[in-house]
Amino acid sequence: MLGFLLRLLPFWVREPLLIAVGSVLGVRIMYLAVRDHDRVAAGLGVVFLVFTAIRVYAVIRALRARRNPSPTASADGAAVDVAAQPQPQAQAQVQAGTGPRPGPGTPEKDHNAWGQAFAAVAVFGALAAALWLAPRFTPSDDNTAQPASCSGGTHEELPKAYKDTPRPVTGEELCKALNRPELAKLLGTPEETATTASSSNNTAPLTDGKVAEPEAEVKFDTYTVNVSATYNKLSIDQYVKLMKFGNEKDIKTLTVLGRSAVLASDHTMKLEINLGSGGSGGPVEEGPLARTLSVALDRNDRGGYCEITVWSTSGALPNDSALLDIAEKVLPRIPERPVR
Repeated sequence: MLGFLLRLLPFWVREPLLIAVGSVLGVRIMYLAVRDHDRVAAGLGVVFLVFTAIRVYAVIRALRARRNPSPTASADGAAVDVAAQPQPQAQAQVQAGTGPRPGPGTPEKDHNAWGQAFAAVAVFGALAAALWLAPRFTPSDDNTAQPASCSGGTHEELPKAYKDTPRPVTGEELCKALNRPELAKLLGTPEETATTASSSNNTAPLTDGKVAEPEAEVKFDTYTVNVSATYNKLSIDQYVKLMKFGNEKDIKTLTVLGRSAVLASDHTMKLEINLGSGGSGGPVEEGPLARTLSVALDRNDRGGYCEITVWSTSGALPNDSALLDIAEKVLPRIPERPVR
């Protein structure tokens, strides 16, 4: 049906229209092919561009033929000689100002053909521009899950402990430092996207709200990563001694970005809450194993530390190198603790 309608159009409307369609679609498809590295789309774009080139060549030939018309000669040349001689009846008609009306075969004036071509190109150009720009201004139907972002809402008032602590980092700043585009790749799951990202400006437990302890957490389908900064007076050396009296496993001391650090493993806690009519909850159980990297807040280890913890519901853990890579990205965003 579309081909039949196109054949009904005049040459100087149909050809510019086909050229406009072919050039717009060809360039658009080639752009998408280069962006998505799609060879099939690239081949289709080449087909449209070649089709357009053929139509352009046909229009150029037609324009040359209109500008340089060649006289039609008969087989023996007699018809041309007769037509070249002036006829009395024709002269009389010219003198009277009348003559035969142009028949169906008489070519139209050049300005009419160019006007039709310009109008066709202008109309289709507007339609092509609308189709080209529509995806930028209309909602996308792409259902691909977007990575979670840190909350950028109104800031709540910080506890007094943050005002008494020199240059403390906030939970939102920790979240932005942790929720990086390459975080999933650092964990060894580059195909995953963050499902949730949260932060809080808490204080350390059992300190009567006097020790600032901001934290942030980013969850993936496989792993969950938690980062916290504790502004107390406990050094990493003292922290290691406390670990040896606790239930921590696989304790390993090391240095990260010139700061004292320690790696350790411990089980998380599993708390089940029943929201039914009874409202009772189950007992606190031992959750999956978690791996934690604790790094001093300053190079001299004068007290305070940053902890990066990773765990999964399946109990699987990434390599320790993943924790070190995350620390190298997060720690530069946490100001070192100044000298007291």
